[in-house]
Amino acid sequence: MKPTLQLKIGQHLTMTPQLQQAIRLLQLSSLDLQAEVQEALDSNPLLDTDDSPETNSDSDSESSTNIDQPEKNKDSSNLDEQIIDFSKNDSSSENTELHSKSKEDASVDLNETNDFPEDIPVDSNWDDLYQGIGTASSGGGSNSEDDDYDMEGRNSAQETLYDQLIWQLNLSPMSELDQAIALSIIEAIDERGYLTTSAEEIRQSLLAQKDIIDDIFKLQAQEMIDLGLNPEELYADDGDGENNDFTQNSIALAEVEAVLKRIQQFDPPGVAARDLRECLLIQLKQLENNTPYREEALKVVGQHLEQLGSRDFNTIMRKAKLSEAALKEAIKLIQTLTPYPGSSVDSERTEYVIPDVIVRKHKGRWIVELNPDAAPKLRINQNYASMIQRADNSSDNTFLKNNLQEARWFIKSLLSRNETLLKVSTKIVEHQVDFFEEGEESMKPLVLHDIAEAVEMHESTISRVTTQKYMHTPRGIFELKYFFSSHVSTSTGGECSSTAIRAIIKKLIAAENPKKPLSDSKLANLLADQEIKVARRTIAKYREAMNIPPSNERKRLV
Repeated sequence: MKPTLQLKIGQHLTMTPQLQQAIRLLQLSSLDLQAEVQEALDSNPLLDTDDSPETNSDSDSESSTNIDQPEKNKDSSNLDEQIIDFSKNDSSSENTELHSKSKEDASVDLNETNDFPEDIPVDSNWDDLYQGIGTASSGGGSNSEDDDYDMEGRNSAQETLYDQLIWQLNLSPMSELDQAIALSIIEAIDERGYLTTSAEEIRQSLLAQKDIIDDIFKLQAQEMIDLGLNPEELYADDGDGENNDFTQNSIALAEVEAVLKRIQQFDPPGVAARDLRECLLIQLKQLENNTPYREEALKVVGQHLEQLGSRDFNTIMRKAKLSEAALKEAIKLIQTLTPYPGSSVDSERTEYVIPDVIVRKHKGRWIVELNPDAAPKLRINQNYASMIQRADNSSDNTFLKNNLQEARWFIKSLLSRNETLLKVSTKIVEHQVDFFEEGEESMKPLVLHDIAEAVEMHESTISRVTTQKYMHTPRGIFELKYFFSSHVSTSTGGECSSTAIRAIIKKLIAAENPKKPLSDSKLANLLADQEIKVARRTIAKYREAMNIPPSNERKRLV
């Protein structure tokens, strides 16, 4: 054993902190990126937002890509020319100038109206002396108050179904016992608006709260004594001949049912129902008696709901003794009802998608550009950067140096993310130009490997770029993953995208005869006529993915 020197040749990948940061920022969505940028701004004093107006020459060079619309026989290699450009707002300086002018005009108007009298009586009123100023300021104040009110309304928690039912319960005249029963019923209603427990279970849960129920009965007994009535009627006999303050018969099941009937009259209609049949019946009974085909709808829902769900219209017409026209009108009335009453009260905050890339057509050319609202603009704070001295090794100078380096890395990582996102989005648009021109049926097969080869990157990088990134197009907002799909071979030896097949299936179902809907086998035959080979089970898989019911459930009366 002795120390020796050996020379070896090898390869290994070193993940520097800068590379790790670039990879992490690359896979963040726009909302997560904004939070990451805000955290960096709060922790690094050398990092600052760039709010300065930008020139048009810069804007035409860094965040947009113009794509010539290819002809049918044109080589797609001519689409490789890219012009990168960060989007700017050319009218920012003009808006600033107009804003400053409006401020000057406003100040002049206020100075003209501020003619204060030298001698003011002791008992004078401010509004009487300065009515003009008071009116102008109050008008502006009301607008600001309205804006503040709207802002609070947008940021406040939305009312839930439980809150709405409790509010209606507080407005309903009930005894203390009925209010306790109603509260238990409301607490057992789920977000759909259905009662999840039976009346007996609610009764048992109330009986388990002996102290609360006993206090309610004693309070009612005292009220009856004050009214000159006999309070013994509140208590029941348990069989031993003695009256008890609390027994298992203190709350009758019929009383729970009666309170439940009152809750079922609350808004939204159909709330507190125990099943779909009861929910629809409650809504039908709340309609006016002279509503056309109300009785027929009650008969269909009350006696033939199962046959209605299976689209067995012949059985319904035979058993209910209804004509086809009457059944059709009754079904139309039933379709106006709400199967889930709780859905009308949306308790969840709406989440909006911020597109990362914007695609638009200008003068026959498709332009791909980054969304300026989603792409943060950062710069180095020159005031702190100028304080850094090379020969100074103090702790403050070292702190500024380290933060300056981190700020440069962060900005470089953001620029790299934007460039990669723009490059990948451009190649996607180049490949799917037919989709933007003609629609989903013209979608081409595309996998991550195709884009990875086009931009000379790894497939894992393309996967990170296309995850939770959205593209705003004239046809809507789509996730970048939407443009990737597998292929299905055609009888002519070509390929067809699975997304295009879904669009064709949806189109065929939309144009089918409602009395004789197309089965999965028939859809497969129709696709075979278009030289697309798809198995019946594949049709069923695509149909279920689009939430389209089978043919027996799509059957309806014309």
